[in-house]
Amino acid sequence: MPEPDQLIAISALQHYSYCPRQCALIHQEQTFTENVFTVRGRFVHERVDEPETRTEGDREIQTSVPLVSERLGLIGKSDVVEILPDGSLRPVEYKHGRRRRREHDDIQVAAQAICLEEMTGKQVAEGVIYHHSSRRRRIVPITPELRAKVEDITKSVRDLLRSGVMPPPTDDPALCRGCSLKEACQPELVNSALRIRELAETLFEPDDMELAE
Repeated sequence: MPEPDQLIAISALQHYSYCPRQCALIHQEQTFTENVFTVRGRFVHERVDEPETRTEGDREIQTSVPLVSERLGLIGKSDVVEILPDGSLRPVEYKHGRRRRREHDDIQVAAQAICLEEMTGKQVAEGVIYHHSSRRRRIVPITPELRAKVEDITKSVRDLLRSGVMPPPTDDPALCRGCSLKEACQPELVNSALRIRELAETLFEPDDMELAE
């Protein structure tokens, strides 16, 4: 198993899938700020932040379940783990927004499923995203393709954190609008500087660039 300082938070996979720069700011630079979306998310998670076991209908519900994968070097927790009547397990991740498919959320719950499998020896066939705003659940099949993405992104996150390099901002304005780190990231300013740099490199020979610097 990797050393404690080499373990990757499961949440880092969700952040990297959303935007590699966001992942680096949070998990490499320890930068985090609040916006309306993160505040709503925090309030949604408060109901499952304390470990508890209860019964709902035919299911046993465990909240705030610690998770780890020695093979992948992942650590985190599941908001809820449901134990179904047949003994199968299903991780549930709470999200504050309305019901809609987001791959970065699917990757997060798939990583939780992989950890549960390693910890219990039971196959986990599906996870759940619970969308608090609409009070609706979305089933996430833990497919081979999704499992492969978890493994690939885990490697990418580990390489990123080891490199210490800050990735460039995304070119997707929609992602930036919903990000609490927009002010710290400064995507417009950084992207403008990168475009100016690229333009200069097309106009000048490498020797000229060295002289200019």
